[in-house]
Amino acid sequence: MRFTFRQIEYFIAAAESGSIKLASERINISQPSISTAISHLESELGAQLFLRRHAQGLSLTPVGRQLLAEAKLLLDQANRLYQTASEASETVRGTLALGCLVTLAPMILPEVSQSFAARYPGARVLPEVADQEALLNRLASAELDVALGYDLMVPDEFDFEPLAELPPYAIVAQSHPLAARTAITLEELSRYGLILLDLPLSRDYFLGLFAREGLAPRIAARIPHSDVIRTMAANDFGYAIANVRPRSTRAMDGRDVSLLRIEGNPQPMQIGLLRVARRQPTRLVSTFCDHCRTLISDGNVPGMEAPLSAPS
Repeated sequence: MRFTFRQIEYFIAAAESGSIKLASERINISQPSISTAISHLESELGAQLFLRRHAQGLSLTPVGRQLLAEAKLLLDQANRLYQTASEASETVRGTLALGCLVTLAPMILPEVSQSFAARYPGARVLPEVADQEALLNRLASAELDVALGYDLMVPDEFDFEPLAELPPYAIVAQSHPLAARTAITLEELSRYGLILLDLPLSRDYFLGLFAREGLAPRIAARIPHSDVIRTMAANDFGYAIANVRPRSTRAMDGRDVSLLRIEGNPQPMQIGLLRVARRQPTRLVSTFCDHCRTLISDGNVPGMEAPLSAPS
């Protein structure tokens, strides 16, 4: 056998991502390394695994589809060797497939994953960023071991352990008529245009904030990228509502935004750990969950300022 498990891992990442570029971003490995690994596998196995289309990326050949299923089994069996040794020796090692909600990831993912890997050198964190619906699907298919997400319509087949509560707040440009305010009601906000975070489940949460008050927001735009929303709000295209509160009030283009507390105790989001219920966690997963409990709480969320709170 003249191929490595690392090459198998790169092949799986490329197959699931549909492109070398996306696979590179997903597993944080250079594109040439992934291309070389795939070429080596094809040469070693004597089979073409992908059809390469410049505009459409990669698509698996019939042989590639069969090998993908076998490759996943092979990698899973290899990981079990580490898990078995870890359980027997009471050490923490192996690869942790960690999912993180896309809106949380810029703040909490770097510190959580890096601090865990630093504390447990035998462990390797393989991060993946997605919306809540995709995270749940990948947990169910065992592509992820655990995920950091919200308590957004979590089905019964998953366990959700809350770690911190994040109330919603409004984001407006410093030139906005409301910018001098420190707090605002949803009724007042509904008179202006909302730049809605258009992600599965997330959009329902934000629209639900208004629905519970018998209100319907004026939607100025539907955008699935929080950085774009923040920058558009900074340019006074409309206001936005968010739960994560970065330590900087600056948007991507350098403009600052103003943050307003929403009055009336609107429903907060809960950050927490998502796992498949009734699936016994390995020592690696259990140790990671313990690590998150020490890092994330109502008083401290990595990469974020404290929530905007009502005056006491």
